[in-house]
Amino acid sequence: MNAIALGLGPLEAQFWHVAFLMTRVGAALVAAPIFGATGVPALVRVAAAGALAIFTALWLPVPDVTLSFTLAGFVAILGEVLIGLALGFVLQLAFAAPLVAAELIGGGMGLSMAQSASPDGQGQRSVFGNFLTIALTLIFFGTGGHLVWLRLVLESYSSFPPGAAWLGADRYLAIAQFGATTFGAGLAIALPITVILLLVQLATGILSRSAPALNLFALGLPLGVLAGIGGMIVAAPLMFADLGDLSRLALETAGGLIVR
Repeated sequence: MNAIALGLGPLEAQFWHVAFLMTRVGAALVAAPIFGATGVPALVRVAAAGALAIFTALWLPVPDVTLSFTLAGFVAILGEVLIGLALGFVLQLAFAAPLVAAELIGGGMGLSMAQSASPDGQGQRSVFGNFLTIALTLIFFGTGGHLVWLRLVLESYSSFPPGAAWLGADRYLAIAQFGATTFGAGLAIALPITVILLLVQLATGILSRSAPALNLFALGLPLGVLAGIGGMIVAAPLMFADLGDLSRLALETAGGLIVR
């Protein structure tokens, strides 16, 4: 037989049906920046994917598709994984924008070497990268973005039933365009701070030319750090508004992927 059979009858059929549904949900959770962080135990992610798959099988009119050892079965699983990765990758791109902004701000302040442990277990990041990532995470959860994203993952079963989960070229183009948008958002977040730092560096250069006895390095670094921190405090409302718009745009892009 090509189908996986353990001899348990209808219970076995339901089990493999849920297991097949878990492929899309599990791929989405793994690709998402929050749910798929290394700090989240694998058992928790598997349990969450299983629970969502059970709810999907019970609540949504999903066709009864089971795993099989046929070529069509493997192709169907690949399609499920691709659409799940696409939905999670959109969030991954959104959460990359604060890191771009943090590198620009830290480099302008002369603190690009200041690293700290990432709270999501992703290794070492700049201190500003951790700050902006935590801010975006709080905004994303505070506005209910995680619930909207999970709803989009479940609604994708209606637009792309199991076994027919293949995205068109226009969907991949939308993901690429959103990636370009996220880099632009990172530049927009860092722009007010970099302008302030540029003015401070110009002022420091003028002082060093007018008074050569002044130590440029001893004067420029403290002024750059103070100006950068002060600029972040002043521009915090604008930065948080940009992060909120980025979170909303990520959800809109994810929703556009599952629209027929």
